[in-house]
Amino acid sequence: MRHEQSTTASHEDHAPIVPREGLNFGLDGDIPKYWMANDAFKTRFFDAMSTLFPMGEKFFITSVREFRDGVTTPKLQQEVTNFIRQEAQHTLIHRQFNERLKAQGVDIDSINAQLETLFFVDAPKVSTATQRLAATAALEHLTSMMCTCFFERKELLEASDPRVRAMYAWHAIEEVEHKAVAFDVLTQVAKAGYLARNISMLTITFGFPVTVARIMNHMFKVDGFSFGQRMKLWAKGLWWFYKPGGLFIPTFGYYMAYYKPGFHPWKVKEMPSYKTWLQVFERTGDPIAAGNALHAAGQ
Repeated sequence: MRHEQSTTASHEDHAPIVPREGLNFGLDGDIPKYWMANDAFKTRFFDAMSTLFPMGEKFFITSVREFRDGVTTPKLQQEVTNFIRQEAQHTLIHRQFNERLKAQGVDIDSINAQLETLFFVDAPKVSTATQRLAATAALEHLTSMMCTCFFERKELLEASDPRVRAMYAWHAIEEVEHKAVAFDVLTQVAKAGYLARNISMLTITFGFPVTVARIMNHMFKVDGFSFGQRMKLWAKGLWWFYKPGGLFIPTFGYYMAYYKPGFHPWKVKEMPSYKTWLQVFERTGDPIAAGNALHAAGQ
């Protein structure tokens, strides 16, 4: 699966950013603990991602807001507003999901406290506002990459609970819609150049998976897995991550596009099934039906 940068893509020819509020994913229902193929590693990978979102989205919003007064074009001003509204909804829904994890024994309060210290105490001490915005743009690219590439592959989430899958499908759709906002503020307002944004991407590339891995390991301990069992989970899981055709290898082209001179997020082709989700949601107002349709449209 290749995601090459198009040299003819228009920055104007993309989906609008549409905040969607009051969505019900049935997260208070009888969702299995290991909701993805009854697999502890696969489930806990996505669960760990969910624990990052509330503080992560707050960091994204804060980083963009620091430059909001410098945004002068009405189009980008409106996109920033809609970006903030979408990210606020992501925070709300993932907090609901994270309450399920908390009930399972996952120390959500400690994870939030550590992330809050990292993002809002430690980071400002060692970075500039531009560097934090560059980190946000890099993380938005990685998030959009995962959202796009994961939902293109039907087999990946085939054996998943449709309610959780729908939550991630909705999140994916909105990440696709606003994926260029932080990048545009970074380049147009903060005036960051090629080197600054790529240094941030390299830093995030190494730091992000370490953070996810630490949270996953905590979850495995909570689940009662012994040291030996955890090592077996990691060995099998890392193979799932990095084997040929695994979780991450097919995303490599999308990832590397960020380093190209002249890159812009809208130059990378998006999931062909985006309109499928949109059409079903607009017709039914049901995010679970739309998530099922998005999944069914995968290859």
